[in-house]
Amino acid sequence: MSEMIAKSNIDRRLAAVFGPVIEGLGFELVRVRYMGGKTPTVQIMAERPNGGIEVDECGQISTAISAHLDVEDLIDEAYSLEVSSPGIDRPLTRLKDFQTWEGYEVKLETDELIDGRRRFKGILAGVEGSEVLIEIEEGTIGLQFDWLSDAKLVLTEDLIRDVLRSRKDAGLIDETQFDAVETVLDDEDEDEKGNTPPREN
Repeated sequence: MSEMIAKSNIDRRLAAVFGPVIEGLGFELVRVRYMGGKTPTVQIMAERPNGGIEVDECGQISTAISAHLDVEDLIDEAYSLEVSSPGIDRPLTRLKDFQTWEGYEVKLETDELIDGRRRFKGILAGVEGSEVLIEIEEGTIGLQFDWLSDAKLVLTEDLIRDVLRSRKDAGLIDETQFDAVETVLDDEDEDEKGNTPPREN
């Protein structure tokens, strides 16, 4: 299982238990995270094999998983369970995700330094074997899928438009409910070498 789906040991144990449950309901596990704290939270992202998931389907998964977690007794204390869709600026956790979202802007991060950097931002150019291809300023490069520690789509107007259009075509949403999106630089935006660009006053 990809470490981007389940990073820590407890994430992997949880995924091993309810991954098959989710698949049995006709969905796929995208990511699981156990978040510690005063009230621990188990965060699950899931979707249909062809993408998308509705609120009532998240509820169905939550009910099924809660029953299995209680039986398996993997978490000793009280916890909160959150089941959601991956969202528009979704994490990419499986090799097939990089094929599905080819042509969109993405941020990638590797475990080790690759040519002096760990962060890459560019346009997905698909998959070749076990390599993820990304177009950056220097050209198209290939990164082994196993090198990646984090990957997510960048929220752009093109991405939002295309996702909303696909949902509208499927009869799931009315695109006229949404205004144009203004792209702003947030505190998490960094260049490909991990530096935060200066802001203008």
